[in-house]
Amino acid sequence: MDDDSSKDRWERLTEIPLGLASVLYLAAYAVRVLAHGLPTGRRDICLAVLFACWAVFVVDYAVRWRLSGQGPRFVRRHWLDTVVVVLPLLRPLRVVKVYEAVQRRRGEPRLALYSRVIVYAGLSVTLLGFAGALAVYQQEHAAPGATIRTFGDAVWWTCATLATVGYGDVAPVTPAGRTIAVGLMACGLALLGAVTGSFSSWLLQVFSSEGDEKPPRS
Repeated sequence: MDDDSSKDRWERLTEIPLGLASVLYLAAYAVRVLAHGLPTGRRDICLAVLFACWAVFVVDYAVRWRLSGQGPRFVRRHWLDTVVVVLPLLRPLRVVKVYEAVQRRRGEPRLALYSRVIVYAGLSVTLLGFAGALAVYQQEHAAPGATIRTFGDAVWWTCATLATVGYGDVAPVTPAGRTIAVGLMACGLALLGAVTGSFSSWLLQVFSSEGDEKPPRS
């Protein structure tokens, strides 16, 4: 019980700092990727910020693992946190938790389940899309035979990929770019399925309520 309470206190204490670290990570990554004329010293500062934020995530993960008392089971039960620590592309998704933490601390009413799914999915798509566009642009813009030459091309390709449309006018040609594409496709399908399923459940609930309110036939 003590371990659980200590873990809960640690998570409440680190919710907002980790969200801010996610924003800082994404900002430093964006500057490093997009600011081509940036002096070497400032690029090194951005790289140091990236590693510092990553170290914060690792420390948080290690502390929660220790306080959970679950041993190796912690990795299996918190697989998403494990993936976020390992894959830099997903670290900005930590920002989504800040919204919930701020609402809870201010005592504001939480959104209904269906609304929360749509809001969180929208935030996740925005953050993941921006991070994915940066990652693909970094890998592709200077590659031989690449069709993704500008950041605008990367954003367009990312939107088409997350929406599972796949126009095919631009596509990654490097192994790293294609690996990122596979991840974005999987995330796009998952998020689209979550929003569609939530919206469908909401419609069914509305129609069911309307049917219950109809007066009985004489």
